[in-house]
Amino acid sequence: MEKIRIHPTAIIDKNARISDGVEVGPYTIIGANVKIGKGTKIGAFCVLDGHTEIGENCQIFSSAAIGTVPQDLKFKGEKTSLKIGNNNIIREFVTINTGTAEGGKTSIGDNNLFMAYSHVAHDCNVGNNCIVANNGTLAGFVTLEDKAVIGGLAAVHQYTRVGTLSIIGGCSKVVQDIPPYSTCDGHPARVYGLNLVGLKRAGISKDVILNIKYAFKLLFFSKLSIKHAVEEIQKEITGCKEVAKLVKFVTSSERGICR
Repeated sequence: MEKIRIHPTAIIDKNARISDGVEVGPYTIIGANVKIGKGTKIGAFCVLDGHTEIGENCQIFSSAAIGTVPQDLKFKGEKTSLKIGNNNIIREFVTINTGTAEGGKTSIGDNNLFMAYSHVAHDCNVGNNCIVANNGTLAGFVTLEDKAVIGGLAAVHQYTRVGTLSIIGGCSKVVQDIPPYSTCDGHPARVYGLNLVGLKRAGISKDVILNIKYAFKLLFFSKLSIKHAVEEIQKEITGCKEVAKLVKFVTSSERGICR
């Protein structure tokens, strides 16, 4: 059993649940409904509040505000929550809010990196192995699929989806869904091509990458409509789950696809 280490200046509600091996730095405040998993380390001057569950072996650096109420004028004190998985790194001054309507939930998976001053608003859903760089901002109800990367100072509009293995350049304005496997940039953001580096690092085979590349050519760099591009892809490429995922993402978009 690892010892819990709490600085004497920290203020922790008696009802908070602190697991073995947790470390809490100076002047940090932890509310009554917070649960912290084994081995998580929390720096100085942090605030952890709300109905918040934090997994194991996370690192939360100084002055982060986790589980605070949403920045939403409609919020009237309803019971909402935040759940954070394991092995996440949350750097200085990061803010992560709970959900906004009764029963609303913000959810963050495992192995993510939130760099300094980044923000995750109410009801967001962040997958695994994502990176949000310095001052990256996710508005309410944003979805980040696994291994997505948000560049520094980029802002993602509410209800927008960011597909798996996509990367968004710094200072981008994201107002429509970002397709999986893409590199996007601009104001507003648009697709520039494939995230080849990310695909190769993820162990995607050369043949699959060629299939994705062909699908991208039809979807984003031809004069075909989305509907006709999808029809052509489905005729030409079969048995490729990555391309099937791309097609499903594009055809299910409600905000429209960044092209």
